[in-house]
Amino acid sequence: VKPYLFILPAYFAITLYLIYPAIRTVIGSLKNPIGTEWVGFKNFSDLFGTAGFRDTLFNTLLWMLVVPVVTVALGLAVAVLSDRLSARGEKFTKTIIFLPMAISMVGAATVWRFVYAFRVDVGEQKQIGLLNAIVTKLGMDPIRWLENSTLHMNSFMLMVILLWAQIGFSMVLLSAAVKGVPVDTLEAARIDGASERQIFARVVVPQIRGTIITVFITVTITVMKIFDIVYATTGGNFNTNV
Repeated sequence: VKPYLFILPAYFAITLYLIYPAIRTVIGSLKNPIGTEWVGFKNFSDLFGTAGFRDTLFNTLLWMLVVPVVTVALGLAVAVLSDRLSARGEKFTKTIIFLPMAISMVGAATVWRFVYAFRVDVGEQKQIGLLNAIVTKLGMDPIRWLENSTLHMNSFMLMVILLWAQIGFSMVLLSAAVKGVPVDTLEAARIDGASERQIFARVVVPQIRGTIITVFITVTITVMKIFDIVYATTGGNFNTNV
């Protein structure tokens, strides 16, 4: 009985603040706006019949598909490559890559607003955005990076901000996992004639699968709550709403 008594407060809090509100929300979604009549799935059909909501849903799914996969892939690549540097080089590299984690999402979005900033190229007015400054120096016209919704390019530009902020987190966890791979398994693979690529794919990755899944799920949860970056950059305009 004692263990159940200890976890009872946690169960009570979860039931009161999470499960009960979720049930009430589902029930409320099946009623009219003032909650006096049952309307079935009419609210849902109205919602999915709105083009704006469908675009928002697609953008959110796009974020959930792209960001976790790329974050894990780049974090794993950085973890493996930095592991081959000298001790001082590894520390310096990891510190630089991890630094964006110390910045809030709004702070990161503000930094990248200056990177993507666009000005109408009139006379001697210079571009203050880093990317457009480079583009104009190369003799091309400035680009409206965050206003170009063709193939959701501006959404991908916003994803870069979250990737920049999350790769350090992915790198730290995956680097610890890579260092935890038993050396004897790597040596056995080399003795058997495996290449470094084969060792990575068939020896290292299977042994750190648990960490990869953990990082993937954690980043996916972060993406599902994404709001700050979009709000601080485009305000949901130009078909970037989530």
